[in-house]
Amino acid sequence: MSATLRPPPPTVGGFSLAVLSGVVLVLLAVVVMDRPIARFVHDAFGRSLLFVPLAGVGQVPLNLAGPALVCFALAAWRGWRPGEDGWTAIACALAVTIAIAFKDQLKYAFGRTWPETWSHHNPSFIHDGTYGFFPFHGGIGWSAFPSGHTTAISAMAGVLWWRAPRLRWLWAALVVLTAIGLLGGDFHFLGDIVAGAYLGVACGRATLLLPFPESVAAR
Repeated sequence: MSATLRPPPPTVGGFSLAVLSGVVLVLLAVVVMDRPIARFVHDAFGRSLLFVPLAGVGQVPLNLAGPALVCFALAAWRGWRPGEDGWTAIACALAVTIAIAFKDQLKYAFGRTWPETWSHHNPSFIHDGTYGFFPFHGGIGWSAFPSGHTTAISAMAGVLWWRAPRLRWLWAALVVLTAIGLLGGDFHFLGDIVAGAYLGVACGRATLLLPFPESVAAR
């Protein structure tokens, strides 16, 4: 993989700053912003489906990453040898798959409730005033944090940010559109989205630091 298409290894200072900024922003959202935003969105839009298409942007990598990796493996078994574009696609699918695995464990560990009641009468802030974290509770009603849609789209964007730098505006826009859809539909709190964005970008960047074949790196 060309050095220009690979992020530089993180420094201790840079890594620490990234973690600290993520924690601070999530805490700020949880303590100050989550509830006012959720209440405003509910009062302004109710349970409108207007934002579903935007939120659905993040659903695409969630649905496609696993099947894509299977297809890539079968293609390689049949003799396919990926070039730069092929390795970009593989890196995207791998980053999203890794990110999904992490977010699933974090959802269970944090046990956060949702802004609205969507499924199986789950407790929510709008419906019955339930707001908080219930670590290791389990169940769909306690799995809002971090946002899976934001995690997935951010993982893909984290790869493409380096692999296709001329279109960075597009990769950033995909993340922003997903966030707008999730917030506007009251599907997630802001803190869930911020956490998902940090997690996804970290997984995308980490994936590109994995060793790639020398034949690709030499191009």
